[in-house]
Amino acid sequence: MSKIIFVNRFYCPDQSATSQLLTDLTTKLDFDSNVEIVVVTSRRVMSDPNISLNSEDIVDGVNVKRVYTTNFGKNVLLGRLLDFFFFYITSFFMLLRIANKNDVVVVKTDPPLISVTSSIAVRLKGAKQINWLQDIYPEVASRLGVKGFNGFLGKLLINIRNYTLRKALFNVVLGDVMFSHVESLGIESNKIKIIHNWSDGEVIKPIDKESNHLIKEWGLENKFVVCYSGNMGRAHEFDTILDAIEKLVSNKNIIFLFIGDGAKKQWLVDQSELRNLNNMMFKPYQDFSQLSYSLSVGDVHLISLIPELEGLIVPSKFYGVMAAGRPSFFIGSEKAEIKNMLDECNCGQSFLIGETDKLSREIESLSRSQESNTEMCRRARLSYLEKYDKPVAIRKWQKLLSIALN
Repeated sequence: MSKIIFVNRFYCPDQSATSQLLTDLTTKLDFDSNVEIVVVTSRRVMSDPNISLNSEDIVDGVNVKRVYTTNFGKNVLLGRLLDFFFFYITSFFMLLRIANKNDVVVVKTDPPLISVTSSIAVRLKGAKQINWLQDIYPEVASRLGVKGFNGFLGKLLINIRNYTLRKALFNVVLGDVMFSHVESLGIESNKIKIIHNWSDGEVIKPIDKESNHLIKEWGLENKFVVCYSGNMGRAHEFDTILDAIEKLVSNKNIIFLFIGDGAKKQWLVDQSELRNLNNMMFKPYQDFSQLSYSLSVGDVHLISLIPELEGLIVPSKFYGVMAAGRPSFFIGSEKAEIKNMLDECNCGQSFLIGETDKLSREIESLSRSQESNTEMCRRARLSYLEKYDKPVAIRKWQKLLSIALN
């Protein structure tokens, strides 16, 4: 019996983004009884440090092997590094135990650089590796200014990482810009495959305002809502957004709603108070069951990414916004992945960092044109179903893994 073994630090019942994607994929793959689907993951749940899951489990036919890790969490750097270190070690030995010749090992990027340790086990056991690149480290850390990654250590890690990309059977990336970046590292183009991430179009659907209970609960009746939903982290650009909010503060019809959390959340709250921006609202992350409602609250969504990270990250919130049938205004690089997708789908606009006047003007214009907004909402949902829905991605993965098994 052949095995397809997936490696990621989190898996069902964990609800983090990489876990949800992996659970979606592994439970929907359709192979005959001669192919076993296995997941190597930790016993932890990101949102609750007190939970320790069983070491073995079966989830919708998927054989789950949960290895020991520490659980210091992400708030303390040293503790986070220890969490990574233990998963590197314990997942490595699990692969040595369960992988056989010609098995396929699919490695995600949580923790970063897991492809390095897994590739050693894969080569020792004569298996084949596919790297599923959600982000590209250590470049992300380096460009965010994390100490220690701009010098010798960073270059050494990149060289080792690139070796594992070259030796892999395939490297799956999230779009054309990431494809170009990985190719620029010296990886053969025929080893790079584009498969976009996704949201579940059956779970996340457009909800009209009359049926959306959050509109009334949050006091947003008769408002044009500009929404930012998701991580408010250091990878995202907010100065242009804040300046646009300030320009529109006198327009009582427009509200800027921020849903989520992240490293810049408190800074945004402080800025709203400092600038007296009473057109800003903040809400916490919503339960997964409420995503259709929370995403549909927005008439248009804001997405941003600092240009230095283009090609290394693709903001995953874009897929959920499209699934909810909402247009997006993107702020970032003129060569951005999201810009290309918006242009192709014609369901939003892109703005360079610093284009405050243009951004505020287009928000105000869209708030006055219900017809234009409705048409962009329609195109967003139709384009999502055609290009980025879960079944589309699953079919691509099914095809790729079938090739890898032969």
